[in-house]
Amino acid sequence: MTTTIAVQDASASPGTLRRLAYVIALYLCPLIPMAAHGADPDRATVPSRSVHAFYYPWYGNPQTDGDYVHWNHPVAVRNEPPREYPGGDDIGANFYPALGCYSSNDRATIDRHMRQLHRAGVGVISVSWWGKGSFTDRALPPLFASAARHGIAICFHLEPNLGAQGRNARLVRDAIQYLVDAYGAEPALYRDARRGNRPVFYIYDSYLTAADEWATILAPDGADSIRGSDYDAVVIGLWVKAHEQQFFLDGHFDGFYTYFASDGFTYGSTPANWGELADWARDHDKLFVPCVAPGYDDTRIRPWNGRNTRDRDDGAYYDRCFAAAIDSGAELIGITTFNEWHEGTQIEPAVPKRCGDYQYEDYAPHGPDWYLDRTAHWVNRFTPPTAR
Repeated sequence: MTTTIAVQDASASPGTLRRLAYVIALYLCPLIPMAAHGADPDRATVPSRSVHAFYYPWYGNPQTDGDYVHWNHPVAVRNEPPREYPGGDDIGANFYPALGCYSSNDRATIDRHMRQLHRAGVGVISVSWWGKGSFTDRALPPLFASAARHGIAICFHLEPNLGAQGRNARLVRDAIQYLVDAYGAEPALYRDARRGNRPVFYIYDSYLTAADEWATILAPDGADSIRGSDYDAVVIGLWVKAHEQQFFLDGHFDGFYTYFASDGFTYGSTPANWGELADWARDHDKLFVPCVAPGYDDTRIRPWNGRNTRDRDDGAYYDRCFAAAIDSGAELIGITTFNEWHEGTQIEPAVPKRCGDYQYEDYAPHGPDWYLDRTAHWVNRFTPPTAR
């Protein structure tokens, strides 16, 4: 593949030249092998556009937002009234962040996250989005600005509730139109150069909507189709059960991802099945995105869900997931997650901490940054089939 970029005005302003340099990097990153810094072979210099981490911009604190948001997550106790963590030292998570109860709207925190993602070799974040005017929507402008400065690209993870109306195919079409209109010209918006340079949208719990309804926006002849329009996009559904093939064909999805962090929780989240899923995706021109995770523990907010806990095993669980994803031959790999603290799937640095009688988990025997560098270790060993 040959990429030609013409510079028409050699006297362009420094800001224009910086933007041009970013665009060049955005298009060439999938083609450039991961390099390393000096003596550290696991520190990537160029984040990979073939590795997407799910990112949650839903956290708030009193200093920035007037109150705690999400750190004060309620506890889902069956047959009892819900209770809520206060935030601060006592949060709705089994691990405690090295940055404390940060705000997703704090620019210094966002910059810190982008540097951490760059260190990990993650080139794309899939940002959780809950609808126009939501907390996650308001967090997008500073996030796009910081991502552009740090060479990170952004796509979207559309959640099941896009406002008071919930979610259906038409609302997803409206969401795609709104987000493309708002951010389509941003240099940090991720576009899949291998698929018509279209933006990418992951659809969480896509199975909640029937395939024939998805076809109204995703089939070329659908009544509200985005195909061939200014809002055409790579739309990726969530594969949950076995035998979902017809759903993705009839719904006209561009591909599918597995998201869940617990091996065995669903058919899709079971690494033993990834080779079969990858083969089917290749045979049907679909994009397959297996999602790796460092572990899973949500028992502080769902005390009854211990059966789905997956111990990190000193990092071995993450290693097994990443190795299986690479072995599947997938074109892209997802990371569940960068910072979903409630479910204990984060690779963001965590620190040892005690709150009263509760001792938070941490990454011992490794340090707080270990999962960032372990991610870079695996990213450096991942060569997508299209780049071989």
